[in-house]
Amino acid sequence: MNHSPSSVPAPFLKLERENKDFIAYNRSDKKNKNLPEVLFLGGFKSDMNGTKATFLESICEKRNQTYTRFDYFGHGSSSGCFTEGTIGHWLSDTLAIIDLVTQGPLILVGSSMGGWLMTLAALARPDRVKGLLGIAAAPDFTEELIWAGLTEGQRKDFVRQGIIQTPSQYEGQGFPITLQLVEEGREHLVLPKPIDIHCPAHFIHGAADKDVPWMLSRRLARRLKSPNVTLTLIKNGDHRLNTPLALGRLESLLNEISL
Repeated sequence: MNHSPSSVPAPFLKLERENKDFIAYNRSDKKNKNLPEVLFLGGFKSDMNGTKATFLESICEKRNQTYTRFDYFGHGSSSGCFTEGTIGHWLSDTLAIIDLVTQGPLILVGSSMGGWLMTLAALARPDRVKGLLGIAAAPDFTEELIWAGLTEGQRKDFVRQGIIQTPSQYEGQGFPITLQLVEEGREHLVLPKPIDIHCPAHFIHGAADKDVPWMLSRRLARRLKSPNVTLTLIKNGDHRLNTPLALGRLESLLNEISL
């Protein structure tokens, strides 16, 4: 579910939170107010300086379209410990950015875990969100991929230990998954029932994604009540979707959903 984080430090702004925590973000405020602002929601254990986040910023720059990207609690340049984060906490970060940083109509672009969070944010702020763009969306991944992928014995060990290490093709060491993340995630599941979202939504997924099966994007697309929903599959595309073909399709979808 994660994307390779950038190792190059970059300047950022701070949105102060409670308990001395802060959200690191970057915002490019542009002149064309006829276009909705774009807010990028990154993936699990990703940061706002990744390929897709910066690519989309360059696209918005050319279009004179306001663009914001940020790091969740425990991610990138934001404060906090990654293993203390939960879906609810990261949703709270997202809503804080929406309420306190962005202005007016919004397009949410959610990558991997960000596809789940954009869905939750659109449900929480229906008057603000005018469109969704999911990139290898991973809705309910804590339940659908992590918990469902464990044997009964592994689940018992997980409950007893409170944390497991999950392998990833992008990180040789894998990454830690806490029991708290999985249990709290159950309070935010979106796939079990129809989703009361009516704005346009476009999804793009790699058909060869080994981290998040493309069928999750299809299930999410089918659950939305909106009649304006599309799913694009990139043949041989992996989870990163950072090839010229995939990025070009992203640009086209953003252009389409911005109109």
